[in-house]
Amino acid sequence: MLNTTNYTRTTWNRDAYLVPPGTNLYGDHPVYFDHRGSNGTHGVFLLNSNGQNLIIDDTDGQYLEFNILGGVLDFYFLAGPSPVKVAQQYSEVVGKSAMMPYWGLGFHQCRYGMHDTYEVAEVVANYIAAGIPLETMWTDIDYMYLRRVFTLDPDRFPLHLMQELVTYLHEHQQHYIVMVDPAVAYQNYPPFNNGVADKAFLTTANGSVYKGVVWPGVTAFPDWFAPGTQGYWDGEFDSFFNAQTGVDIDALWIDMNEASSFCVWPCTDPEGQAREMGDPPRPPAIRLGSPRNISGFPADFQPQCKAEVTFNVNATTFFGENILVFGSAVPIGGGNDIMNAVTLGTADYPIWSATIDMPPNTVVTYQYVRVEPGSSYIYEATNRTITTGDCGSTNQTTNDTITTSSPPSSKKVKRLDGAVLSLDESPLEKRQSNGNEVGLPGRDLINPQYTINNAAGSLSNKTLDTDLIHYGGYAEYDTHNLYGAMMSETSRLAMLSRRPGLRPMVITRSTFAGSGRQVDHWLGDNKADWEHYLISIAELLEFGALYQVPMVGSDVCGYAGVTNDLLCARWATLGGFSPFYRNHETSGEPPHEFYRWPLVAQAARNAITIRYQLLDYIYTAFYEQNQTGAPTVQPMFFHYPADANANALAYQYFYGPGLMVAPVTEENSTTTGIYMPDDIFYNYYTHETVRGHGETVTLTDVAYTSIPLYYVGGNIIAMRANSSNTTTELRKQDFSIIIAPSLNGTATGNLYLDDGVSIEQAATSYITFTYDCSGKLSMSGSFGYTAGVSVTSITVLGGSNTTSFSAGGYSKVKATAECRSSRLRRATSRLRMTALGSSA
Repeated sequence: MLNTTNYTRTTWNRDAYLVPPGTNLYGDHPVYFDHRGSNGTHGVFLLNSNGQNLIIDDTDGQYLEFNILGGVLDFYFLAGPSPVKVAQQYSEVVGKSAMMPYWGLGFHQCRYGMHDTYEVAEVVANYIAAGIPLETMWTDIDYMYLRRVFTLDPDRFPLHLMQELVTYLHEHQQHYIVMVDPAVAYQNYPPFNNGVADKAFLTTANGSVYKGVVWPGVTAFPDWFAPGTQGYWDGEFDSFFNAQTGVDIDALWIDMNEASSFCVWPCTDPEGQAREMGDPPRPPAIRLGSPRNISGFPADFQPQCKAEVTFNVNATTFFGENILVFGSAVPIGGGNDIMNAVTLGTADYPIWSATIDMPPNTVVTYQYVRVEPGSSYIYEATNRTITTGDCGSTNQTTNDTITTSSPPSSKKVKRLDGAVLSLDESPLEKRQSNGNEVGLPGRDLINPQYTINNAAGSLSNKTLDTDLIHYGGYAEYDTHNLYGAMMSETSRLAMLSRRPGLRPMVITRSTFAGSGRQVDHWLGDNKADWEHYLISIAELLEFGALYQVPMVGSDVCGYAGVTNDLLCARWATLGGFSPFYRNHETSGEPPHEFYRWPLVAQAARNAITIRYQLLDYIYTAFYEQNQTGAPTVQPMFFHYPADANANALAYQYFYGPGLMVAPVTEENSTTTGIYMPDDIFYNYYTHETVRGHGETVTLTDVAYTSIPLYYVGGNIIAMRANSSNTTTELRKQDFSIIIAPSLNGTATGNLYLDDGVSIEQAATSYITFTYDCSGKLSMSGSFGYTAGVSVTSITVLGGSNTTSFSAGGYSKVKATAECRSSRLRRATSRLRMTALGSSA
């Protein structure tokens, strides 16, 4: 619920590290819902991609004011009259959300800073050993060679190991996803050369390829408006992700697409800024095989024959200077790749040291290299020699003194020019005329007269220059907020190109109004603290209910900073009731995979068990949103629009139409307050009847391995009778039906079934369950898809006396419907029914 006094909301997509509250973030959705309780709800959507300040104030009567840097005043008024109706009407304007593959609703794991393929495999094996179902393993940009898109690091993520990893996952009914950024390294390698040939990159006014700075150093940026870009992007995907010759990913993750650039405006020296920032960053030391046995994985993933050598060198340095060991063995650079030299640690400064895997019984030459701020190198004049020990030797050390000194003399300095290569030839000839601007003439596209509250500063800072002109004459000034959405659509089509007929799942950071019809969204680089745990709930509801992007979720346990077992356990249970469920974190922090704490592991097992049993229920809700626009997740006021107490509830919500989620909102506590509207509910775990009276009640002793859940009266939920380790096995489980009668003793619910992966379905089933107050359950609808399972039990909740929640505690109240008291029982009736693939 927005503030109504002296409040400004800015839209200008940016790389918003740590998701700072009150600032412009990654995406842009200029729509608001005006909810007036019993007087109805309406919405207003401004279809405009320019930067905006939206001001809400009441100093001269309540008003909302749009202050826009340009573009068209293209307003849509959504009449409602209910919040759900407004959401559905908005979906008619921006498009219905895309259906996701069924497996995409499983649990996902990622971590930035993975050492190599061995570490990725070890995480997979550890989840199996901990009994925590892992549906999909992800790899961040670590897999790339010096952070260049469409490459593999040949020493840490070689193709043969990547293919073995993917094969293992697929053979175990699991999936694999990697990240692709939009920025392409400005270097003489095929993805850049192909982009130049296809005229796919943004250019400056003189026709040269525009340069920014991202992880690989100096980069080019695709122009998604250019006619050759889709074919270029398709070609790179078809080649790099080829199922036979490349990395056969199952879905895609795209990042940095606001577009993000590290270059501070004006970016007049991108090469210099890349050097100063140390981009590309130095990869970790090469490991010769896994340091430990990895259960279940093939021989290539097991420990290999190697010797350990600890290099020690006495080297006095100044702040910002580092020491490398560089030599003839592959783990320290192979004699020709300074980027694979190993950075030594300073725990015993001025002794610099590192223990490194080395080939056994080998004569190795090496030298120590000073790395200066700005990425220049000072090499020793002579090489040293060491003969490594036998297989398994661990106690070999050197005790050296560096022969160079700092500050450097110029003759010993070598710049890192090899990491930001110039092209051998010059393919940067002018590819097109600039064309005519689309928009009013004479505008200042860098510093407009009106200033919006962009937290990054000037419009062009840390992003693309806003005076760049895209193909067709479109100014970046006008189209900036579309960049991420256009990359998303282009990437979705590229995934379709390599896997025709299968639903693509593309998780993007930057979004625009309507992105949900193409892709999904994770909530960005949050922080491992309680504030971001709570913020993630509000963001979930914004994207899922207001913006029509239902496949959304946060980095569970927090991306940046150090989490703890209590926070991570709470977040693990919360994430289980977010449509997109992924544990992810940054590099350089203690890993926080769920299995690393017993408490968190149990919380995750509990959450995933419930989530998987409810997976078809939430998949049905996704289908409903795909068909009608009715949101999968909804704020409380969507269900209780006349209850003013529900308006400001940011942390309590509906997960699908019939399950209320009430997360713990107090840090390091087992006590929480939840709001119970004037309705009937049933405790998910105990089936106890709870009568709400529009009051906040206090729950105590809420275990860290649990989250409060309630069936909502009036709903029928079809859920799997048992959970499974993978969604493939889950689809083989029978169904149980839960009937949660309303106050008048009736209930309804739906179940949608299909093959879970195809865009065009050969057959589907859509089943409606109806329970009347006489105690009769009927099942009708279409039964085209043969699920191969049965309904094996039906549970009717409630009874003639129900337990009521009030602010003062429990009380007993009688049922309000006459037929209810004679028909409903707190018992489970079991019966065998025909398979759901028939109409019986």
